[in-house]
Amino acid sequence: MEKPEIVSAAEWQQARDELLKAEKEVTRAQDTLAAQRRRLPMVEFANAYKFDTPAGAKTLLDLFEGRRQLVAYQFMDRGPDDYCPGCTNFTNSVPVAGLAGLAAREVAWVTVSNMPLAQIEAYKARMGWTMPFVSSHGTSFADDCGAGSGFMLSVFLRDGEDVYRTYSTTSRGVDRLVFVNSILDLTPYGRQEDWEDSPSGWPQHPTYG
Repeated sequence: MEKPEIVSAAEWQQARDELLKAEKEVTRAQDTLAAQRRRLPMVEFANAYKFDTPAGAKTLLDLFEGRRQLVAYQFMDRGPDDYCPGCTNFTNSVPVAGLAGLAAREVAWVTVSNMPLAQIEAYKARMGWTMPFVSSHGTSFADDCGAGSGFMLSVFLRDGEDVYRTYSTTSRGVDRLVFVNSILDLTPYGRQEDWEDSPSGWPQHPTYG
């Protein structure tokens, strides 16, 4: 297996300082993007859906649990006994302690899927997940969000009993939220996936291979 070049401490520090300049540029760009997100307009969103939950049917408004904001991750439905590895990986990365931190800032979290509730509950038990996970089976929620049969993360804001959608993202927008990926991006070998731009000889394999 190939390894990074060995250099002197002074050479390493110079290279690190050069990279730091690029990192600071990205940080400032991310701050600018976050500021743009906070200024996005919002669109009224229907609240007639009936989500199937372990506590009975709930509306979208109910999923806020009295909080002002709601983040919903839509987990793909691939049929009986078939589970999306990407959605599974993302859901594995959702920290229970982190959800408590969101709740303290008036943000509720829910994972939603078109899978029937019985299938969701069985998979939750198998994976040891404890986050809120509800079924949108039989509703148009996924289609109305634009997720369709795919995955998506959406953000909602409520004003009294009125619900609005403020943001959504998918693909790499969701990927960047995964804790393990964020840490691997700091390591010499990265995620070791074949799409990455890595030096010749670095270990790489298919993303879901």
